[in-house]
Amino acid sequence: MIGYVTLGTNDLQGNAPFYDALAKEMGVDRMMDFDSFIAWGEPGGAAGVALTKPFDEQAATVGNGTMVALEAKDPDQVTRLYTIALENGGTDEGAPGPRGEADANGLTFYAAYFRDRDGNKLNAFCMAKL
Repeated sequence: MIGYVTLGTNDLQGNAPFYDALAKEMGVDRMMDFDSFIAWGEPGGAAGVALTKPFDEQAATVGNGTMVALEAKDPDQVTRLYTIALENGGTDEGAPGPRGEADANGLTFYAAYFRDRDGNKLNAFCMAKL
């Protein structure tokens, strides 16, 4: 089971408001807050997301093919998270919308893709009857 996912940053305090805004929409807050590390989520809850300056003090770089997926409660929240990301310095990687066909239960993967200010790729998604 995943406890949390950590992403590197070169500007912790500059990038933190991006994640504060996403966390607020998802009903959580900072659960850990240190000079070089901030984590958002709920202790004992679902997996959280953390942002840190690299321990080796080298520049943080984006992992090619690496992405953090944030589970939204419905398509409207997917859209809100995408909008919040762009309003807080993120960049578009794919507007909200269905991806693929509905499964046997009539559920469709609905997602939006974006990057934070450091270039880390995230997505907001849900499975929904559209």
